[in-house]
Amino acid sequence: MAGPKFMWVIVVGLALGVVCSVPRADARAFFVFGDSLVDNGNNNYLATTARADSPPYGIDYPTHRPTGRFSNGYNIPDLISQSLGAESTLPYLSPELTGQKLLVGANFASAGIGVLNDTGIQFVNIIRITQQMQYFQQYQQRVASLVGTAQAKKLVSQALVLITLGGNDFVNNYFLVPYSARSRQYNLPDYVRYVISEYQKILQRLYDLGARRVLVTGTGPLGCVPAELGMRGSRNGECVPELQKAAALFNPQLIQIINNLNQKIGSNVFVAVNAQEMHNDFISNPQAYGFVTSKIACCGQGPYNGIGLCTAASNLCPNRDLYAFWDPFHPSEKANRLIVRQILSGSTKYMNPMNLSTIMALDSMA
Repeated sequence: MAGPKFMWVIVVGLALGVVCSVPRADARAFFVFGDSLVDNGNNNYLATTARADSPPYGIDYPTHRPTGRFSNGYNIPDLISQSLGAESTLPYLSPELTGQKLLVGANFASAGIGVLNDTGIQFVNIIRITQQMQYFQQYQQRVASLVGTAQAKKLVSQALVLITLGGNDFVNNYFLVPYSARSRQYNLPDYVRYVISEYQKILQRLYDLGARRVLVTGTGPLGCVPAELGMRGSRNGECVPELQKAAALFNPQLIQIINNLNQKIGSNVFVAVNAQEMHNDFISNPQAYGFVTSKIACCGQGPYNGIGLCTAASNLCPNRDLYAFWDPFHPSEKANRLIVRQILSGSTKYMNPMNLSTIMALDSMA
């Protein structure tokens, strides 16, 4: 339900010893903010249409049951946690997120949201980014009551944060209908500048709330996802030009505000994750990565399996590892693994100014 990917700030955390009431020195919390690309199930607890709690979602998850993740299996936060030797963070709305589990971190993400508060209004009850920030404050108060204010501040400042926003501001707002309110208000370049200016405020807010290691992902190639190919009548699988232009305008400006914020702070707090380049790799040459197609979703209906939702009545491919996209908007678990591999060890083409492995190595020496 959220659009193609990616804008994120992440504070990430490693698993804790169960017996300690305070985090170990080497433990690291992980916090996730954003949309359906990183939602671990918060929307399961909301009265909204932006849900992934019915089969065949989760078909390749260890339980083979839907979890609220918009994936056939694991999503990007899960795979980052695994690479760090940590358990997955729980959705903030989960009743299981209490006691020691709070020290692992929390996932605040909600499918359908964007940078702007009017993005995703068609989904009704979703946790907009301003509310996600309020929950982050509430989380810190809960942790402080558990381990004390000083330890809570330390846990947050040493955490890793992931934020994924932006795609929905185009696919579920500006381009949602031919003459949307936002497209009548702004031409595309001005709209991008407006979204970027609002995103900068969100990143500054994260910093003000104590985040010091934040991965911020740009959008993927918005015009190449099966939903847009299907809905906009792509004849031979060509990506949709207007949406591609939006991504081409948005992503460089995002990197610019990240550089500006880091310069202002005097430290590389924010790290740009170039999701567009990561996607371009397997969209332009899917066979090189073991996919049979990057145009057709595994689960869906209509042209490119890109129309409507993924449901039990949809077409379903027998082997999800052969498809770059699981449903009309979201990558398959295998594609997510390729993305996380670049987050961990990719060059500056993908991660700027450094990849996550370098961050972890630097922080371990601090």
